[in-house]
Amino acid sequence: MSNHYHLLVETLEPTLSRGMREVNGVYTQAFNRRHGRSGHVLRGRFKAPLVDKDQYLLELSRYVVLNPARVGIAETAADWAWSNYRATMGKAAAPEWLAVDDTLALFHKKRGPARRAYARFVGDGLGAPDPSADCPRAGFIGDEAFIEQMLERVKVSDLSPEFTRETRPALSLDSISSSSPDRNEAIRRAYASTAYSLTEIAKYFDIHISTASRIARDADAKRKT
Repeated sequence: MSNHYHLLVETLEPTLSRGMREVNGVYTQAFNRRHGRSGHVLRGRFKAPLVDKDQYLLELSRYVVLNPARVGIAETAADWAWSNYRATMGKAAAPEWLAVDDTLALFHKKRGPARRAYARFVGDGLGAPDPSADCPRAGFIGDEAFIEQMLERVKVSDLSPEFTRETRPALSLDSISSSSPDRNEAIRRAYASTAYSLTEIAKYFDIHISTASRIARDADAKRKT
């Protein structure tokens, strides 16, 4: 890729943002020194959707290594030297952090058959769609049940302010409504999530926007007293 890259990462601790700042910052500085330039090298801030590895890990791993072939800068995954495909296939040295064994174990217990199966799997995926294309909400690669399960663990205050309202992960209005003791509390929770506008909340609960505003902002007033 000319101005971005894809990583499939499993973190043991919640340090992804710190790590990405280090990786992108160090790389940008080294690149600029080498080429006598300044400014940004990579396009925008990194995006980090949370992946349901039980259902989407294989599809996503295939999508990542096939990206160069999809955009026409390589004929096959094996032709692109800057992905993990060649190392996974034993055609290049694998860095210590690359989960070659974990990937191959998804196909077979033995490396030889596993690599042959992996190669077939990747080759069959050239025309496959982006695995995130049918996912219901931004920020996640998984189905609705997985998203709801993950969001039960998230505090709004922990979310980065860089999330726009349109991409801010939040429980669905259906879930908020069904898990709240009454309508007014559901409205307050929906508004507090910052993912829904008052217009969206009012439409969902089939009330006038002024009513939704009064209920939602009443919670604001209580918190300030």
